Amino acid sequence: MRPLALVLALLLLAGCTDLPGMSDVKQRVGLVPPPPPDPKTQMTALEDRIEALVEEQRLKLDPDARPLTLDAELSRIARQRAEDMAAKHYLAHAAPNGDTSATLLMAQDETFQGLLGENLAAQHYTLQSGVAVEAFARRFLDTWLNSAPHRDNLAFADYNRTGVGAAVNGDTVYVAQLFATDLGLGPHAGKVPPGTITSFDSPRAAKQTPAPPDPLRLRGAIGNDQSQR
Repeated sequence: MRPLALVLALLLLAGCTDLPGMSDVKQRVGLVPPPPPDPKTQMTALEDRIEALVEEQRLKLDPDARPLTLDAELSRIARQRAEDMAAKHYLAHAAPNGDTSATLLMAQDETFQGLLGENLAAQHYTLQSGVAVEAFARRFLDTWLNSAPHRDNLAFADYNRTGVGAAVNGDTVYVAQLFATDLGLGPHAGKVPPGTITSFDSPRAAKQTPAPPDPLRLRGAIGNDQSQR
């Protein structure tokens, strides 16, 4: 009778593995690891962490750098850029339709005057491992620090506003971070005709460019990664 009892016990145990909710029980007792969160739900946390790490590193590179204020307008454009890259699977400062952060900013704020810089990056992930916010944020930062133009852009002391956008599609996370000076137009705000955009190799090169003779003409810079309006 013992062998029969043993067979019945094994059959019962085998049947129990298919009971509804058994996988949840196994996860709770640690037999099966829980699936990683949906990466789309982690993009806001990733944006926040990148912004904090960049600010921290920026002050290490130059203690006299101006603090960065998170700007709603720049954040909106950065997310728009990240989402467009994710949707169309590209990594470039100009979208396939020609849009750039500078043209998007001018479309929203014709009175903008100053330098505008942009750092971009992308990382792959696997569905099994998901997106670890801290690790991904630090790898994005390291990517920029290991590239001289992006490092210079990140550390440029005159920038005082920023915005970060992150988006995911397929197996890739795309990030855009914008930096800007806040020069303003004073009493001329809203009365200045649209300016032009000029690209520069670095924000320092843009800053050293002589000002135009017409004081009402907008000047700016966007780049990496830099341009001027």
